[in-house]
Amino acid sequence: MRHAFEPHEAALAPGLFEDRRALNRRYLLSLSVENLVQNHRLEAGVGRSGILRGDQPAGDDRHWGWETPGSPMRGHFVGHWLSAAAREVAITGDAELRARVDAVVEALEECQAENGDGWVFGISPRLFERLAAGRPTWAPQYVAHKTLMGLVDTARDLGHERALAIAVAAAGWIDRWSSGIPEEVFQDILDTETGGMLEVWAELLALTGDVMFARLLRRYRHSHLFDPLLAGADVLTNQHANTTIPEVLGAARAYEVTGDEEWRSIVVAYWRQAVTDRGTFCTGGQTSGEIWTPPFEFAARRGEKNQEHCTVYNMMRLADVLFRWTGHAEYLDYIEANAYNGILAQQHPRTGMVSYFLPLHGGAQKNWGSATEHFWCCHGTLVQAHTRHSADIYYRADAEITVAQYRPSSLRTTVDGVDFAIDLRLADQTTVVGPDANSGPAGHRHRVNEWHVALHVRASEPMRATLRLRVPAWATACSVTVDGVATRAEPVDGFVEMRRTWNASVVELHLPFDVRTVPIPDEPQTVAFTCGPVVLAGLCEAEVALDVRGGDAAALLRPDNERQWAEWLRGWRIGGQPRTIRLVPLHEVTDQAYSVYFPTR
Repeated sequence: MRHAFEPHEAALAPGLFEDRRALNRRYLLSLSVENLVQNHRLEAGVGRSGILRGDQPAGDDRHWGWETPGSPMRGHFVGHWLSAAAREVAITGDAELRARVDAVVEALEECQAENGDGWVFGISPRLFERLAAGRPTWAPQYVAHKTLMGLVDTARDLGHERALAIAVAAAGWIDRWSSGIPEEVFQDILDTETGGMLEVWAELLALTGDVMFARLLRRYRHSHLFDPLLAGADVLTNQHANTTIPEVLGAARAYEVTGDEEWRSIVVAYWRQAVTDRGTFCTGGQTSGEIWTPPFEFAARRGEKNQEHCTVYNMMRLADVLFRWTGHAEYLDYIEANAYNGILAQQHPRTGMVSYFLPLHGGAQKNWGSATEHFWCCHGTLVQAHTRHSADIYYRADAEITVAQYRPSSLRTTVDGVDFAIDLRLADQTTVVGPDANSGPAGHRHRVNEWHVALHVRASEPMRATLRLRVPAWATACSVTVDGVATRAEPVDGFVEMRRTWNASVVELHLPFDVRTVPIPDEPQTVAFTCGPVVLAGLCEAEVALDVRGGDAAALLRPDNERQWAEWLRGWRIGGQPRTIRLVPLHEVTDQAYSVYFPTR
């Protein structure tokens, strides 16, 4: 079993992922406490007047969209915000954001006191009554889970005792409500989206040891999903994906807390059905219109609503779980592909806003949310996702440290009582050659298709440890030097391992790659282009067929606009066609029309 480092031990350094994290932090701070808790205060009877929008234009003085008073999803976002802000504070020690977290928790505490029975949510308890009566209602447990999870994450990441007390009291309300419902009826209730309730109970059991949460874990075991899943039935095709992924994340946490092997079996079976036996798009993501596609049948499912952001985020969390349990590199490759071609591709690089879906049809365009108008479910996973970029880089197991992702970063920890540090720097095909834009060495004649990773490793005294470096599936080879001396670099199960005495060394890893084509499984003549882990998007307003004359479509690509001053750029172009098409990384596309897949003939 491997473990993530504590949030404060790993930090991002300047680069693409740090830029996106900082953009997300600015957005978190742009939202006022009053607006974040507007629906919780209204439900508690202490909300401000004049909040109903009526015929007035929307404005930043209120939150709208799914957060509009009267929406059945009202109040979901503040939980996402708490989870994201607490994680950001735990990593960086951000004092300004910490004060905002404390203020939100205090406001929720006041709402709970006004309600008087533990209720702390931004929706009415009557929605739970409708659910119990079998009357139509849109996912009240999903909404309640978000507030609960935000409080629990705040308690876990910041040691926030008041947040924990609020969550425990609110859980008591749900325990009382659910205890009077017969099990067979409650199983039907669980068929309506519950979000991550199971994960909340597991976390609260770990934090408190209270038997109430063991009881809730058993009650929320979704037999309608888990039993056929364990029996090998296809329970996913054409089913709403993000209804089930959070339940399986709950099963994963239940296994870690209780040790019950059945929970682990559920997780393993789900991954096999969702990924191994189903496949993914070239991006690493899945789903069309929020539902799972049939296994390896994607050609007819490309459209405006591929790859819901929530599914990308939650499946990456599941991959993290399975890597920690198994140590298998395939889960890290999955995280890397989805980080570039999902999380980054679905965040606007200037505004920080989210694209609910990532369209994959020809001539697609991303549809961006706004700061205060939408608050989709994916708006919530957006703010959480960009606080986790440093969490996926390093893992530990006793005196073994795995470098799982190559993002500029630093690690500061102790190993067997010895202070140990890593500074990771990455020079890829987009490197700045010189110290500034107008000076420095000229570098290579042309852009090099290679990632060059430099790890500066230091220990406060000589110590014996294993450094485990992932060799990505996209790398065509790898070479390693330690202090300039070549060392053996034959990957075993996707890793190069170096066990040695460390004091002060520089480890350099070279990872060359080719531009590759990735076909659609059920339409192999239609392909996408990838450059390392990054999917390339052609800037065109309609699907374009490529004439490859029986050759490899990848051979048509040429570097495009590759250099300015001392900086390598990332563009490509498709040559040998009646019309030249320029390609850029999918995560750089903002408002342009684009195509990811190209038919070939």
